[in-house]
Amino acid sequence: MSCRQKSEMLYEFSLSVFLRLWRSSLVLGGLLAASVAAEAGSRILATGGGSQIEGAGGGGLVPWAAMSSYASSDEYGGTAFITEARFDDYRLSVYGASFSAFNRFEVSVAQQRFDLTSQGAELSQNIYGLKARVFGDLIYEAWPQVALGIQHKQNKTFAIPGLFGASEDNGTDFYLSAAKIWLNGPLNRNWLGNFTLRATKANETGLVGFGGPGAKYEFMAEASLAVLLNRYLAAGAEYRQKPDHLAVGEQDWKDIFIAVFPTKSVAIVGAYVDLGKVAGVTDQQGFYASIQASF
Repeated sequence: MSCRQKSEMLYEFSLSVFLRLWRSSLVLGGLLAASVAAEAGSRILATGGGSQIEGAGGGGLVPWAAMSSYASSDEYGGTAFITEARFDDYRLSVYGASFSAFNRFEVSVAQQRFDLTSQGAELSQNIYGLKARVFGDLIYEAWPQVALGIQHKQNKTFAIPGLFGASEDNGTDFYLSAAKIWLNGPLNRNWLGNFTLRATKANETGLVGFGGPGAKYEFMAEASLAVLLNRYLAAGAEYRQKPDHLAVGEQDWKDIFIAVFPTKSVAIVGAYVDLGKVAGVTDQQGFYASIQASF
């Protein structure tokens, strides 16, 4: 795309996100008001991250070992989020929520809708997640925080994935994540790093079904790196390796993001995302925006 086309796309995307969030303002406004009124937890600002596109606490593309919300060892909390992403030929909408307890367990639910704007069709799936901290701590222990997680996915529009060669309309991902915050690291800033190893049979995270001819579970690497520019602002990048079960092929996903944490009750994330080839269509690049309420 030319710079002009990218500028026009960013403008249209920003307007689309504003209108969609405005239509959801009654629900989201109530959640934000409730979260501001309630205690959001005692963990340090920004350590809860944002909401990942599959509902787990973390970055936009990658689940982190950190639990969602700011609930500490004797607390519980939750999040609710709305995410919109616009690409050259596709649009992704995600709605979800999570609940975490004692900085030990997290449950989440999310619904994804993937509009194939160039083909006039839609893909969708529901995702149910569970994550548990095994050992370690983000800040206060020498070991990184390590967590195990699962994401069970149910594709609701399997007719199209079936045409691509997917063999199943549901599947379960298993992942192991390790995360650590380095205080006063390079450039005298605080840094967060996360590595996730995922076992999956999902095609395009499950939106194009699961499995295929002879497909088995494959291990995929995912990573996030973020720098806290100040108490309220973070910037970073993510990488997500993708499997190749179907003839149309997949490419790894990447993003560069900025996250704003005005309070523990609100997180706002914007990103430039490169999906590469998706469902046979190449050069899918675009913009991502997410808003999360925590309580």
